Formats: sequence, structure tokens, C-alpha cells
Amino acid sequence: MDTWQFISLGVAAALSVLYWRERSKRLQATSDRDKALTEISAQRQSDSLPGLITPEAFEKALDDTAQRVDKDGGSFSLLLIALDNFGLIQDGFGEELSAQVLKAVAERLVSCTGASAKVCKSTGSEFMVVVSGSGIVSTQLANRIRAELAQPYSFDIHTTHSTCSIGIAVYPEHGARAKIQSNASLALRSLKSSGGNDYCVYDPAMAVQARDEAVLVNALRLAVEANQFTLYFQPKIDARTLQVTAAEALLRWHHPERGFVSPVVFIPLAEKYGLMGPIGNWVIEEACRTAATWLDSGLRMRVAVNISGYQMRQEDLVEHIESVIHRYGVRPESFTCEITETVAMEDTQATKLTFEKMRKAGFHVSIDDFGTGYSSLGSLRKLPAAELKIDRAFVSDLEESEEARSIAKSIIDMARALNLKVIAEGVETTGQSDILVAMGCDELQGYLFSMPITAADIQEMALNRDTSENADFRDSLFATNFVDNMR
Repeated sequence: MDTWQFISLGVAAALSVLYWRERSKRLQATSDRDKALTEISAQRQSDSLPGLITPEAFEKALDDTAQRVDKDGGSFSLLLIALDNFGLIQDGFGEELSAQVLKAVAERLVSCTGASAKVCKSTGSEFMVVVSGSGIVSTQLANRIRAELAQPYSFDIHTTHSTCSIGIAVYPEHGARAKIQSNASLALRSLKSSGGNDYCVYDPAMAVQARDEAVLVNALRLAVEANQFTLYFQPKIDARTLQVTAAEALLRWHHPERGFVSPVVFIPLAEKYGLMGPIGNWVIEEACRTAATWLDSGLRMRVAVNISGYQMRQEDLVEHIESVIHRYGVRPESFTCEITETVAMEDTQATKLTFEKMRKAGFHVSIDDFGTGYSSLGSLRKLPAAELKIDRAFVSDLEESEEARSIAKSIIDMARALNLKVIAEGVETTGQSDILVAMGCDELQGYLFSMPITAADIQEMALNRDTSENADFRDSLFATNFVDNMR
């Protein structure tokens, strides 16, 4: 073998060694990559909370389960679970304990749903569970989940409680795979609107209701600009003389296609979707404009306006009312803010500040729907209220219910102790009126005396009171000295 052959064999051997070494490295790199991808895939399939899978993995589980049902028959149920008071837990105990609660909820869900179920955290404090079986299986599971999640959560020195609401949709009974989650969500929303702390199975009527609600809310957004609102006024009557003393402004909506829409329908929608701001401002403006029109005609009558919880939390509510009544020449003491007892008892800084501003502004404040909340003498003493309104629920039962009479008498006695006037709303019979007068009620309001009527009708009745057969008006409403009317 000559020198060149020897060199060639050496080079070939060296290249062979380098080739196999490089190939070994590539194989190891490929193995490491595949292992890493496997680990990443596993991580993506699991949630940070114990026993839960990710929303992506849950979607795949839903797809696989739906395909299996389509092929082999049967059904599966999707449960959407929401903690009812998780916001309160966050506010009261902070993020660290809230995270511990969510971890405990996840552990309980995995424990009580079984190995065959898939569980994932959806958003915030909501979870989803998919389980094979029909509505009977899902409702039984829902009851187990509710019982399990209602147990106390104890961490070191803290113990808290929570209830849950569950929306249920069954595939394929309640719609296609693409709709099953939204239908479970509709069931959950329907349940929450009625208080929660239960389970609700999807019904096709919910989808129709949701569409109607969406259409109505869109129309409600345009109602102010389209001039579809109007105010009606229901007189308040002195219990002893049966003369008109004031009037409450009541909002009415005349939809161009639906006709008059009940406030019972559209007011909750306005509050739910954040529309009470512009609507409430319109009511204040129109009520003051009406009071100014009456004033020009010689009728000096206090006007009451309902103030929502949303408005009470607005920083500039009182300043806005002051600017409106100043523009129309209405005195602060002739503008009544009617605030429900529930809202009045909200112990929030914003509500307290608004009440303090009302006191300084000199507004006449009335606590509406009294008797339905949990007021006490101590809490009422802190409010700048001038009167209480007995809720119509107690008034309607006065003639039949000893309990209703006892509650009404207690409210009147409480008001007397605080030097407040008492108005009873929803008076519809002479018997109710007589009982309230005997108890010492100051003013009455209801269909027995007048239905809500237009501002023009009230003005005409007042100016023709000598010939009117419907209602008499207190003389002081026409006095030159407006202060007389405030007594």
C-alpha cells in the first residue's frame, strides 16, 4: 500500500467517525425535541389547578364526545358552574385566599364528578364539566356539586362559604355542538336573573327570550333620542282631608311597534345594561320642566322622582339635579328624591356621600318600598329622609292579613319616633284607606284616588278644582308664599 492509499483510508475512517458522531447527535436532538414537545403537549392539556384540563383540551374533549355520540348514539351533558358570591370573597379576603378557594373548588369538582368527567376552569370563577349521559344524569350531578361546593372553605384562621349556580345543556337534545356551550350559558343567565343558588336546564324558550331582550335593549338605547319616553304623574293624597298634596313622576315608554312597554319590563333591562344614566337624567329634566310649567300656571306642587341605585353611585348626581332645578326655577325643597329602602341601606362610600350632598342641597328625600329591606332605627337616623313609603305588598293585604297590619303599624310607629311622614302606596280600596288613616298614616297614593295621568291632566284638574269631581287640591298649592306648601 503506497502512501496515498494509506492517507485516503485514514481520511475515510476519520470522515466515517465524524458522520456517525454527527448522526448520533442529531438522533439525540430529535429525541430531546420529541420529549419536550410531549411535555409541552401534556402541560397544555392540564390546568394549573389540580385535576383540571385547559379550555383548549376541554374543547377537544367536547368535539370527541360529540363525534362519539353522533356515531354510537346516546348523549352528553355540559354543566356551566358559577360561584355566586366570589366577588364578595375577593373583596373581603383578598386575592391570595380567593385563589385558595378556587383551588378547593377545583378539587371538589374533580372529586364529585368522577374520573369519566372532564373539568376545566372557564373564566373568573366559572367552571365547565362534560359528562356522558342525559338530563337525569346531569341534574343528579348538579345537586351533588351544589351540596359539595356549599360546604365551608377553611384556611388557617379564615372560613368562608359560597353557593353556586349551574346552567345545563344536553347534546344533541339542546342543539348542535356549536351551540351547546352558549345554550348552557343561557340557562345559567336565566337562573342568575332569578337569584341563583340552584341549577337550570336549557329550554328553547330561553333563546327566544334572549333575542327579544337583545332587540328591546337596542331599542331602549335609542328611546331617549327618539323622544319615545313620557312622564305620567300619580297624585299623593292627604290621609285626613283627601286633598292632593304632591305627585310622583312615573316613566312610560311608548315603543313605535310594541306600544306601551311596562316599566316592570324595561327598567330592569336599563339597570342591567347600564342605561339608567341617560334615562334617569331625562326623567329629572322632564320632571323639572313639568314643575316649571305648573308653576307658571299658578300650581306650586312638589314633584317626586325615583332615583335608581346606579344614579346614587354617580359622583355628580346631586350637582346635576341642582343645575337642572336652577335652570327651571324649581326650589330644592320641592324636588323629592324617592330611593328604595334596599338602595338606601347600601353601606357604600358613594351612597353615603350622595345622601350627604342631598342633605346639604335641601332636597326632600323619601325612602320608597319600605318594609322589604332590613332597616333599623339606628340606620334610618343617619339618613336625611323626610318620609317613608309603605310598600304596596303590605297595603294590598291589610284587610285580610293581621301580619300585614302589624308591619304597617310598626312602620308608622317607627316613622313617628323619627319624626318622619308616612305615605302608603298602592291603596286601591276604601277598607285599606280606612285602616291606614286609623293607624295615623299621613298620605295615601293609589288607584282608589287616581291612576297615573299626564301632566296636562293634573294641571287642568288643579285649575278647575272647583268643578272637578275627581280630586281636590290643597289650598297651599296655589298660595303665593311657596313655603306654605312645604309644611
